[in-house]
Amino acid sequence: MKNVVLIGASGFVGTAILSELLNRGNKVTAVVRNPEKITISNSNLSVVKADVSDVKTITATCKDKDVVISAYNPGWTNPNIYEETLKNYPLILKAVKQAGIKRLLCVGGAGTLFCAPGLRVVDSGAIPAEIMGGVKSLGEFYLNTLCNEKEIDWVFFSPARTLEPGQRTGKFRLGKDNLIVDENGNSHISVEDYAVAMVDEMEQANHHRERFTIGY
Repeated sequence: MKNVVLIGASGFVGTAILSELLNRGNKVTAVVRNPEKITISNSNLSVVKADVSDVKTITATCKDKDVVISAYNPGWTNPNIYEETLKNYPLILKAVKQAGIKRLLCVGGAGTLFCAPGLRVVDSGAIPAEIMGGVKSLGEFYLNTLCNEKEIDWVFFSPARTLEPGQRTGKFRLGKDNLIVDENGNSHISVEDYAVAMVDEMEQANHHRERFTIGY
């Protein structure tokens, strides 16, 4: 059992990770902007209302915890998603380091994965314009900030191209920097199985200062 801080616990991915963490008996501190969105009741769950840009509060919340998982997303419909991601994710990193936490697991994006030799998904023309801001900013944070981060043991966990509600099967494939596709050329994973693999990584620590990815 670990004492985990989960940032963005009420979002699409965060909700799935929260359920997986609690189902495995971990103690979770959920950091959210809107606590009323957390509808789970569990003796191992405590909810903290905070904005991720508040470094002081995030640092205090992370103190003495074992690990931080960040599912932070400003919201796909947020017109300022590009700017807010690039402003706030380094602040999360700063707070986690100030708290003395050794390990940070980030819910990544698929944009920086390679879908062909030398071609990243973000440059392939496959990403709809309306979500490009979020995809690009998360990718830039990974490439420009995390990849240069030597102090903390970080992981950037990229989902398949399509991340959707589905079944928790526990059966999937993991990879490194290349998009995982099935025999029909589709790249997909359920958010439930993504959460399984994220919590597996938290427990087993198979990756260090690197990105990995998932798919069926």
